[in-house]
Amino acid sequence: MGQPESRRSGRTQLPPGQRLQRGWPVTHYGPVPKFRPDRWEFRVFGATVDGEKHCWSHEEFSALPYDTVLADLHCVTKFSMLGVEWGGVTTRTIMELAPPAPETTHVMIWAEYGFSSNVRLSDFAVDSALFATHRGGEPLTAEHGFPVRLIVPHLYAWKGPKWVRGVEYMTADRRGFWEERGYHNIGDPWREQRFSYQEEPGEGPEF
Repeated sequence: MGQPESRRSGRTQLPPGQRLQRGWPVTHYGPVPKFRPDRWEFRVFGATVDGEKHCWSHEEFSALPYDTVLADLHCVTKFSMLGVEWGGVTTRTIMELAPPAPETTHVMIWAEYGFSSNVRLSDFAVDSALFATHRGGEPLTAEHGFPVRLIVPHLYAWKGPKWVRGVEYMTADRRGFWEERGYHNIGDPWREQRFSYQEEPGEGPEF
């Protein structure tokens, strides 16, 4: 990857209900997938501006522009890591290479084993969001999402899945894996949007 450009997300304090975590716990659902570089690809599909699917092999994805951000990680299990250095490919880079159609409102992040998480396009497109391949200058471990995990610092961490394989542009919202199982559709830690019963009108899909 190319030379990094550092970015910093805005807040550095703990959201309500969170505690400071010094280490990095391993939290995920299901087994750790085995990485097979010859079979791996990153896809962008759905409501693309040209109507086409865009794909990168692992070698091609690794050659995309590399950026770093200093950003927090807030887990819904109530631990937070502050000021972490993440390195990888920004979501804006992906959107420039594979632009969404004008009517796109949301994205679905797809990961291994069919895991998914829905995010508003406005949240996905912030400067500090990126597809992380490194933490603190070192490649991610398999348990923490190698080769790629999404970081969206201003949302709870379940909105940034590990082992990401693609992005689906959507013209209407629909719930992802955890959202279908009772987690909040938006997931803003500053508003403690943990569970779906907390949703207000307009915060979830209409259907």
